[in-house]
Amino acid sequence: MKPTILMMPRLAAEAIARLKQSYTVIGPVDGDAAAAIPAEARDARVLVTYGGRRTGAELMDALPKLELIACYGSGVEGVDAAAAKARGIRLCNAADANARSVAEFAMGLMLCAMRGIGQGERFLRDGLWGKPGRDPVANTPDLAGRKIGIYGLGAIGSRIASRAAAFEMEVGYHSRSPKPDLPYRFHDSLPGLAAWADVLVVAVRASAETRNAIDDAVLNALGPAGYVVNIARGLVIDEDALCAALEQKRIAGAALDVFAAEPHVPERLRALDNVVLTPHIAASSQDAKKEQLRMLLGNLEAFFAGRPILSPVTL
Repeated sequence: MKPTILMMPRLAAEAIARLKQSYTVIGPVDGDAAAAIPAEARDARVLVTYGGRRTGAELMDALPKLELIACYGSGVEGVDAAAAKARGIRLCNAADANARSVAEFAMGLMLCAMRGIGQGERFLRDGLWGKPGRDPVANTPDLAGRKIGIYGLGAIGSRIASRAAAFEMEVGYHSRSPKPDLPYRFHDSLPGLAAWADVLVVAVRASAETRNAIDDAVLNALGPAGYVVNIARGLVIDEDALCAALEQKRIAGAALDVFAAEPHVPERLRALDNVVLTPHIAASSQDAKKEQLRMLLGNLEAFFAGRPILSPVTL
């Protein structure tokens, strides 16, 4: 008899097919409340979810045999870690399976924002090229010689750093502690990093500690020639503060792949021409999806075989 797992969100068809080869898969589930859990899921020892989706204590209590929460991706911020720890439930993720893809996308967003690629494409598509009195986007800054400040130098942040260095950028970072084995400039405060940087890239893990960390003070420190790129989680940036800074030209621009209340994107952001917006797709490359699925299957196989899981998250 196949072990039972509960799939909270609807995963890709390939992922579901691979899971069904070895497990009885229940789900997806509409909503995050305990009442939404189907009765047959009470035998599930594993819950599969996305890190951004809420997995609270009440939901855990509705699954009396639950032993493992497996996040399909690197994020785990939606899981009530204290509740899981208190109930002896383990947590795993896809570790750095999508780090390379997200880092590549961050560089793309940076280029789009700083070199005016999105504005230039809109200018051309709107038929304005060659119109009297209308000139294409110009006077954009090169990346070479500019300072990139990376907030969070983990698996994704460190890959962004190496790619930025290849663009001849000077790299600085802020994290919980210095990383002396890496050749980048450590800043002991986020405002200090922002004041130093020409572009501030948010690559930190979402948590209560990092919620709204990019606030008015940080944006003002970044200054009117500065740019913000976010490929982490929307909650790390105070969106109202960001909108005001962009509207008032207190920063030059932003490029955002993530938002505080997805899929909602504030109309204030949509209305701005100095912002590049994408629908949380940095980790959606073919290679990243294959690696995330490989990690998920590997974690589940190890769990049910009684072996150490591949990518445990410390609670």
